[in-house]
Amino acid sequence: MTPKIPRIGSARRQAVSSAADLVQRRLMFPARAGLARPGPLCCEPTMPGLDLIDWARAHRQELDALLLNHGSILFRRFSVPGVAGFHDAVGALSDGALHYRFRASPRTQVDVERPVYTSTDYPAGESIFPHNEHSYSPVFPRKLFFYCELPSPEGGQTPVGDTRDVLERIAPRIRDAFASRGIMYVRNFGDGFGLPWRTVFQTDDRAAVERYCADQGISVEWKPGDRLRTRQVGPALVRHPVSFETVWFNHGTFFHATSLPAGVRDTLIAEFLPEDLPQNTFYGDGSPIEPDVIASLRDIYLGAMGGFPWQAGDVLMLDNILSLHGRDPYRGPRRILTAMAEPTRAADIALNAPPETASPTLEPAA
Repeated sequence: MTPKIPRIGSARRQAVSSAADLVQRRLMFPARAGLARPGPLCCEPTMPGLDLIDWARAHRQELDALLLNHGSILFRRFSVPGVAGFHDAVGALSDGALHYRFRASPRTQVDVERPVYTSTDYPAGESIFPHNEHSYSPVFPRKLFFYCELPSPEGGQTPVGDTRDVLERIAPRIRDAFASRGIMYVRNFGDGFGLPWRTVFQTDDRAAVERYCADQGISVEWKPGDRLRTRQVGPALVRHPVSFETVWFNHGTFFHATSLPAGVRDTLIAEFLPEDLPQNTFYGDGSPIEPDVIASLRDIYLGAMGGFPWQAGDVLMLDNILSLHGRDPYRGPRRILTAMAEPTRAADIALNAPPETASPTLEPAA
């Protein structure tokens, strides 16, 4: 039976606490054309400095229901004392922070005792395309958290969007093709681009890599020169494990070669075959995804996003299945930390089993 999820349809402020108006809530963005969802929620104490850890622990069930409705919640003007406070807040709002495994982006663990990391360590002048964290991985976090230790003086927003809005805007022919065929992710390590396999798998042991991949249904191909290629097939759509909604959830657009920044993209595509690129995506049967399909998906992703300026001490919680996030370019210092929680297996929530893993067709995807 599908659980009853409270709906929030008004932008007016409302008290989250039924006992007292300790915390007010409001919609982050005004209604936007073409987007039916209420969008991210902001929770803010009426008297700044309320301890987020204790309050979140007391309101965990209610906040989980609100998260299903809104996709993401921003906690602002609470007391969150640094990295330790953020880590403990994650524990109050979830089942506890996870270590970052099977990596795809450079991050730095900021505390050896706690799995809290910097947000993606890309150059400040680059934007990061909207995506669901780890949606390429057989195991991904259902909850994702960000903590603003230092907002940038210019830019640096973390836009958020709703995958349910994305799915509603995808043409049926595109949706149905991915639903039936799945998505193949091909990644190459050690060719001078992207992360080395030792960083991705957090080990120097080839056998450990092979064991991990075998457990997760990832095929491994060792190439000369200590290089590695992996292939895996995953779903494009999943069923949310709590609300049971059908959701567009994958890295098919984000990992596709044509989604790279123009200068890098043109150089790599000219130099490498499609399956030799640092990362690329195909239909699950190995055939290339049509350029017009990826272009349409890129436009839909970008049209679903909305941003907000960070404030020091902000904590953003996302249902990683329901919410996309990205990053705007920025100037000056900026320090946003992240943590992941509640591991979920893609195979357990896929609408249907993906096809057998096959080698991608060696034809240009664009």
